[in-house]
Amino acid sequence: MNMDTNTADQLRAWLTLHHAPGIGAATFNKLLEHFASPAEVLALDATTMHAIGLRADTVRWLQSGERCGVERDLAWCQSAAEHHILTLADSTYPTQLRQISHPPPVLYVAGNPTTLNRAQLAIVGSRNPSSGGATNAKQFAAALARQGYVITSGLALGVDGAAHEGALAAGGETVAIMGTGLDQAYPARHRTLAARVREQGALVSEFAIGSGPRAEHFPRRNRIISGLSLGVLVVEAAPQSGSLITARTALEQGREVFAIPGSIHNPLARGCHLLIRQGAKLVESIDDILEELPPRQPSLVLPDTTSPQAATPCEAHQRLLTQMGYDPVSIDALVDICRLTADELSSMLLLMELDGLVTSMPGGRYVRSY
Repeated sequence: MNMDTNTADQLRAWLTLHHAPGIGAATFNKLLEHFASPAEVLALDATTMHAIGLRADTVRWLQSGERCGVERDLAWCQSAAEHHILTLADSTYPTQLRQISHPPPVLYVAGNPTTLNRAQLAIVGSRNPSSGGATNAKQFAAALARQGYVITSGLALGVDGAAHEGALAAGGETVAIMGTGLDQAYPARHRTLAARVREQGALVSEFAIGSGPRAEHFPRRNRIISGLSLGVLVVEAAPQSGSLITARTALEQGREVFAIPGSIHNPLARGCHLLIRQGAKLVESIDDILEELPPRQPSLVLPDTTSPQAATPCEAHQRLLTQMGYDPVSIDALVDICRLTADELSSMLLLMELDGLVTSMPGGRYVRSY
């Protein structure tokens, strides 16, 4: 991104306040209510800065002239055409996010910033989902992308990654909200996925270039995921999951909250069941989501390649699928149910797994593929 001198000076003032210790989004936004611009705040003398309530360490830092982090941000912004830094003063700052309490004053964007002003739906969930949960995330993301929605998530392992993959596979757009600076690859296993998201959407962070992953970053990141979106779909989540934090911030922001129910025996379904008891909409298909959202023009995207290509089961395999039910089940339990030997069942399950009809799980259990 190229900037003229005037634009660079204005952005430098925004970044200076953004980097100052003791100035978070709430304090920054309060300053903007009383001063015309960050540059006006920086022009104050130390006595006045103290008088308006800035912390002593904040004033010392602002008066010190220490600006290494600011210059690093500017260098990153100017290093590539797809690098952008948006402030609340920019007309391109996402409208949905601007409406939340204490919106991030500064957003770092790698990719296409116009994607952030398109209708988005967030999909979040467990970092260690069941095979069915990961498949649900991928298939719901693909189906919603075909309906014209940008899929937003946090690039984490598990459900987040599956949601991004589903949108990409469908030829749709996707946005990843990071808990680090955009020069960091976190998690490292998603380095390639992050590059694909950047090409087919955008990577976004409120954290300065050079910021590493810190525990306190991720709850802050979650409010941006929900703030950018019209609604949040929780696929699988334990009761103490960070995904429930995203759902709570969505409710506080007036966004829709959706949850996919699961087996009563699946601990990762309990967070979703809790949300449903608290008023989230139970979701069985994308129609349950679409009827709560403004209509969109379906996108011209690729055919569905995300569904498992399961073979048509033979009569014996279909009978076994019916007897299995929908919860994970052990071979010992199937021996009692099906009146077959363990060897017969093992042989059948191996063939069914190769055909994509069942999935093996830890502990020697099997579950029907979705």
